[in-house]
Amino acid sequence: MTDLSPKAIAQARAELGVPVERLPRSVAIIMDGNGRWARRQGLPRVAGHQEGAKNVLRIITEAARLGIEALTLYSFSIENWNRPAAAVNALMHLYAQYLGHERPTLVANNIRLRHLGRRASLPVPVQRELDESVRISSVHTGMYLCLALNYGGRAEITDAVRRLAARAAQGEIDPAAIDEADISAALDSAGIPDPDLLIRTSGEWRLSNFLLWQLSYAEFYVSDLYWPEFGPEAFRQALIAHAGRHRRFGGLEDAPPAAESTR
Repeated sequence: MTDLSPKAIAQARAELGVPVERLPRSVAIIMDGNGRWARRQGLPRVAGHQEGAKNVLRIITEAARLGIEALTLYSFSIENWNRPAAAVNALMHLYAQYLGHERPTLVANNIRLRHLGRRASLPVPVQRELDESVRISSVHTGMYLCLALNYGGRAEITDAVRRLAARAAQGEIDPAAIDEADISAALDSAGIPDPDLLIRTSGEWRLSNFLLWQLSYAEFYVSDLYWPEFGPEAFRQALIAHAGRHRRFGGLEDAPPAAESTR
């Protein structure tokens, strides 16, 4: 079990060697390169995803140890359904297995699991394991772990607009009064701090339809490492790099934008 006492978190942060106020509250990761890692090792593609799942556990534990408030992982996009059926089925089996096996990790690290994405389109076994993990972890008070599964940024915004439109049609809200805070509150990530830092592995420089609303003021960090090899030390280096950025938010000083409601 990871020691998550305030003293232990303070010690872990001190070892990082950066001012606490320079650490991101919220981190998002596009976990890219599982298949390429497997191919480089001469292994089948599914082996890359299996190794990537093991690395998820390592990064979750490290983020919790450092007192990160929220960690959002891009696991499976809506567009990924276009992959060969056998590959998708293998991934879905892995998700169901992983969600069931790693519940003790959520409990041991006081982690709250949130799902981002369209749940209804997921296979029933994945829905079942996902719902149970969310339920069990709902009483926790530590880091939010947001799993973007069957997720698309445009789809999330579309769904939020539909929710607001339904409320407006019922007379609950005035369409002319809808502001950014209302839109943020209608997103899957409602109540979660917007990411300060976006990490993408495997050297790719694309958002890939990920958190299009929430990443408005995020700093980007791209690693050439494939996801299975992007371990805790690489994660710490990303945090250190972020601490060296001067974040102006459109102004001249480090200060959050007035319109941003989740900070």
